[in-house]
Amino acid sequence: MNKKIIWIIVLICFIFSLVVLHTFMKNRDNKNQSGGIIRQGEDNGKIKTVSIGNFEKEVINNEKITLIDFYADWCPPCKMLSPLVEELAEEREDINFVKVNIDFDTELANRYGVISIPTLVVIKNGNEVDRSIGYVEKDKIEELLKH
Repeated sequence: MNKKIIWIIVLICFIFSLVVLHTFMKNRDNKNQSGGIIRQGEDNGKIKTVSIGNFEKEVINNEKITLIDFYADWCPPCKMLSPLVEELAEEREDINFVKVNIDFDTELANRYGVISIPTLVVIKNGNEVDRSIGYVEKDKIEELLKH
């Protein structure tokens, strides 16, 4: 094959991959709550999505015990855990439930040493008192909240 044809094929492949990437990013940003996706800054009923900007107010300075759910949109175990956390948030008015999307807020994930998701971290009086890594059943989450 001559070099001109090879360069045309490479260019076509490059353009195709850009189109696919653009479509993926557009669809990811447009997914709604029914897909289990929470975009940064949205609230999901009784669960707030927090970022580094409002973390101090919503978690550290909150008088209630706080359960932080570190998650990512692409994580299947996170999507399995999310309904359990939502169910508990509906049942427990005494607990502050928040979510941190590690793809948007790596600084918070690093601050809490999150290396695997989902990770649930329990905060009381501004300090971590317990944590769970990976998918867990509802009763295990309830155990975490007994501080």
